[in-house]
Amino acid sequence: MKTRQAKLVYDLNSITTEGQNKDTLDIDLLSTIDILKKINNEDKKVASAVEVILPEISQAVDKICNAFDLGGRLIYIGAGTSGRLGILDAAECPPTFSVSDKQVIGIIAGGNQAIQKAVEGAEDSTELAIKDLQAITLSSKDVLVGIAASGRTPYVISAMKYGKSVGATVVGLSCSLNEEFNKANDINLCAIVGPEALTGSTRMKSGTAQKLILNMLSTASMIRNGKVYRNLMIDVNASNEKLYARAIRIVMQATDCDYQTGVSALKRADNNAKLAILLVLTGISVAQGNAMLESTNGFLRKAVEKYSI
Repeated sequence: MKTRQAKLVYDLNSITTEGQNKDTLDIDLLSTIDILKKINNEDKKVASAVEVILPEISQAVDKICNAFDLGGRLIYIGAGTSGRLGILDAAECPPTFSVSDKQVIGIIAGGNQAIQKAVEGAEDSTELAIKDLQAITLSSKDVLVGIAASGRTPYVISAMKYGKSVGATVVGLSCSLNEEFNKANDINLCAIVGPEALTGSTRMKSGTAQKLILNMLSTASMIRNGKVYRNLMIDVNASNEKLYARAIRIVMQATDCDYQTGVSALKRADNNAKLAILLVLTGISVAQGNAMLESTNGFLRKAVEKYSI
């Protein structure tokens, strides 16, 4: 056991996210405002690190779009902070884009209880990863995104290897280069953000980079699948008062109509903002609008252009 532990200690030396940041060695001596300045200076590096891998992120988005076209799913899997970020992104997709909660799924090592409290040993279990993916019947139609800041988490690497074995497209999201992690995926998204302000605290820069990339994966995929008109969330699920108000505002912004017209159109469209926009822009009936959207696979811009021809 000691030998294995010693090996892990030395392995951590080669992990970028575990490095000691030379710019924050005095952080424990600073005033509150100077601590915040140090953290902010580190955070500024994150967007640039993500920018470097935009071509690889683009490849991943294209694969996700293809999966959706085939009835496949986007599945995030990770441990600790990485797993929680995947679950967060998956949970935001249904209200934002009115997709099924089965289309984008988040899995965390240790199950739902691990969302709020760490489950000891879960991230080291290779068998658990396979069982978790078998439980959702991972298939060749799906895209699996393994998330691990360090690039070495056994649970995530095992999940990615299993994903490859069933023919799924496997994307690896990390912040430190790791040969085994790289070999276990088809598309490697490695945002090198450098050592954290607090050594090894990957909920900081690494977590921010992961959140930015997950935002890109889901949002760009939904845009490519007709969930957006201009830059408006036209498939928003008006499930509460705030979202209903947002849906009205979206109809008004997309059509330049007044409040009452927006409310009336949304009511006729049974709270479907996309359909309501089409009704206002074209003046066609609800039945005609539904048929037109169906003929364009839900792409509002295509439906509007088709009507204009």
